[in-house]
Amino acid sequence: MSVKTIFLLLFFTLILGANERIVSLSPSITEIVYALGKGDDLVATSAFSLYPKEAQNLPIIGGYSNPNLEKIIALSPTLVIGQDFNHATLEKLKRFNIKTLMLKLQTIDDIKNSIKTFADELHVSSKEIIKSIDDAIKNAPKSKKPHSVMIVYGLHEDLRSGIYIAGKNIFFDDIIRLCGNTNAYSANQTNQPVLSYENVIALNPDQIIILHSDASNSSVEKQKALSAWHSLPTNASKNRRITVVDESYIHIPSHRVALTIERLCKEMSR
Repeated sequence: MSVKTIFLLLFFTLILGANERIVSLSPSITEIVYALGKGDDLVATSAFSLYPKEAQNLPIIGGYSNPNLEKIIALSPTLVIGQDFNHATLEKLKRFNIKTLMLKLQTIDDIKNSIKTFADELHVSSKEIIKSIDDAIKNAPKSKKPHSVMIVYGLHEDLRSGIYIAGKNIFFDDIIRLCGNTNAYSANQTNQPVLSYENVIALNPDQIIILHSDASNSSVEKQKALSAWHSLPTNASKNRRITVVDESYIHIPSHRVALTIERLCKEMSR
């Protein structure tokens, strides 16, 4: 074998073994990168990428809705990964010959399919991660008495300013159905509708689950906020089925949706 041939083989071996330089444009994608064992290849993340803790030490390229193009380009990434709402940013990066990947993380099926797509791109296996989600689906506790459920984003003391809830075509809606229940919001117009308290009364949910984080919204007075909810004439209030769930993973459509399935189904089956 000639010296030139040996040099070329070594060169291509180094290229194949070289680490990626990955930039994540959302907390969900950051989590998935680490779950796939590629955390060491991350060179930057979006704001609020808090899990795992190692991600908090990485440079921030901006919020997941407004990433900074200059910062991203300066990092010389080999791959920039975003969600469908990052479409415009990813298209701009392509003009600089930067490889991009866009994932859809709306429903549970979207999350599973995107994890597989991502894993294939990185030449790693997604089998165990997908299995954890499938196991959560299979083992999800079912409500003994099916009922209507409303999932609310955020705990607020004043219900007049608009109430954000989980609508259709989103993983929370999937979870409600997995647990054997129905979403109190039945319209299909949007996956995150905003309601007035009159709308909530009209929908009259049997159960209301409020997703709240003390870490990001510690100023709210919980008891005062819950009193406002219990004052609304709904079946949920009448039956004392208004609860607050505070888990760091609950809003994140990543592989940790398996934990969200388990936690919310447990809440609905009580």
